Amino acid sequence: MKYLLTSAGIKNTSIHNALVDLLGKPIAECDALCIPTGGYGSSYGSPAGIWRFISGQSAQPMCGLGWKSLGVLELTALPSMGDERWVPWVRDADVLLVNGGDALYLCHWMRQSGLADLLPSLRETVYVGFSAGSMVLTPRIGEDFVGWKPPTGSDSTLGIDNFSIFPHVDHPDLSENTMAAAEKWAAGLGGPAYAIDDETAIKVVDGAVDVVSEGHWKLFTPNTPLQP
Repeated sequence: MKYLLTSAGIKNTSIHNALVDLLGKPIAECDALCIPTGGYGSSYGSPAGIWRFISGQSAQPMCGLGWKSLGVLELTALPSMGDERWVPWVRDADVLLVNGGDALYLCHWMRQSGLADLLPSLRETVYVGFSAGSMVLTPRIGEDFVGWKPPTGSDSTLGIDNFSIFPHVDHPDLSENTMAAAEKWAAGLGGPAYAIDDETAIKVVDGAVDVVSEGHWKLFTPNTPLQP
């Protein structure tokens, strides 16, 4: 797959251009499936918030970009259906739009539904995540972001990418999401990690990582010293 991992959706022209580049054609010619599941697992989530995501009324622009078609893929429903029914829907889509919410809850249902196993085979599909929808692809989210507790008790996620993500840096409504907090979070992970604000996204194609930003971000590696 080709991945566009955002903190808060398609927030600016640079991220929008990166999306169109990944798609290889105009948004108006692309069929999209949106995945709202992560929103159900978060203590901040609500039915109204999930409706805003699906209807394109949220502050995280994804579903309201003018897609040729837009469908809803609810992961919790898939285990009760045969693969022969839903897998073709996913294979026919140009792009998957993955909601935020709780990354561990989303990870659990990606695995339970079978979508996690399918993702690596979708060579031309574009995956667009915001917040938890981006974090779910990483190796770990860190204890700071654990909300819903999975049966494993672990903070591990899918590990499709080899770096972790701290989203919403310096968000005015999230006073705890400072760059200093991100440094401490990253120090406990044992691997590379990006702290990104809402004007930043990470583009991944065939393992090559490119940061797209009109805001600010920082890459932490295991050798990055903590600031005093």
